[in-house]
Amino acid sequence: MSATSSLSRSQLQLVDLAQAAPERTVEAAARVLTAANEHRSLAPFISHMLNLLVDVTDSMEEAPALSGGVDRVALGRLLEHPDLLSGLRVVDPLAPARLRGLAVKRQLLDMEGGAVSSQQMATLLGISRQAVDKRRKRGTIIGLDLGRRGYAYPVWQVDLPGLAEVLATLDDVSPWAQAGFFLAPNAWLADRTPLAALRAGEKDAVLRAASLYGEHVAA
Repeated sequence: MSATSSLSRSQLQLVDLAQAAPERTVEAAARVLTAANEHRSLAPFISHMLNLLVDVTDSMEEAPALSGGVDRVALGRLLEHPDLLSGLRVVDPLAPARLRGLAVKRQLLDMEGGAVSSQQMATLLGISRQAVDKRRKRGTIIGLDLGRRGYAYPVWQVDLPGLAEVLATLDDVSPWAQAGFFLAPNAWLADRTPLAALRAGEKDAVLRAASLYGEHVAA
């Protein structure tokens, strides 16, 4: 008996669809199937989420336009879709909030040039990977925890004047919140981002904004 003849109808259909689907879609589907195999207890939840995503996509009046990367406006529309939110609450009342949090993290990873691995950051800084890890542990560079995938390092940190001093002011804030501080328009900086202000040489103003931000987050 051939390997193909032993496949179920759904598996055969999956093979046919994978051959015609865009490469990025196939890669994403492969990750989902891998997760379902590695975490069998989560398989029902993963199946529910996939079916829910298809139902929501079919009900949208027009598909979000994603050219190259993730379109933040389109992603926001999808996450706010009432069918998606109600479906998520069936399995977890807090799921909509968790999903929005994941979307924010993805945005932080994609903004201002994206993020790289510790080895890639070491190459950019001209130091060893171990030295990058030491800087992260000392709090002089931002490393965003990706769980089993290690840490992601935003590339906008490279050669950023005043970075270590600002991070010292934000030492009680999580790395994700630190990244959010640098990339979000700030009312204390005339609605510019702290990143832009640092690049313009306005370190003292950014330090004041960081101090106020730290107090706000801590409260």
